[in-house]
Amino acid sequence: MIGGRKGGGTLNGFLDRGARFEGTLTFEDTFRIDGVLKGKVVTKNELIIGDGAAIDAEIHVGRLSVSGNVRGVIYARERVEVHAGARLQAEIHTPSLLVEDGAVIQGPVETGPQVGRAPGSASDPAIPAISVSPAPKTG
Repeated sequence: MIGGRKGGGTLNGFLDRGARFEGTLTFEDTFRIDGVLKGKVVTKNELIIGDGAAIDAEIHVGRLSVSGNVRGVIYARERVEVHAGARLQAEIHTPSLLVEDGAVIQGPVETGPQVGRAPGSASDPAIPAISVSPAPKTG
């Protein structure tokens, strides 16, 4: 559970050391990866990346806890925690980011209350609507 929260999701999936997965992973509740994953992860809930994990993916989650190696793009709707020993070569978009001493992040980071959702249509609340009016005619 991220930050030791009580009432967190139940672990309902696990990719152990020595296991490899390539493709799109979707799940409910909480999933832990200690193996190798290449592709995409999509959930509204929590992903835990253990210290033996190697991830190369586009990640769309509610919450993310990282102790292993991640390369790619991360969109977390609530929070990302990067623990000591973790290495991220990633673009990170999240409203809340916690980085422990000893963690390494290489790549752009975007935080703030409306951050964490992948770019979408103009109706996406993460993307402010912009209206452009023609300049008034002078003359």
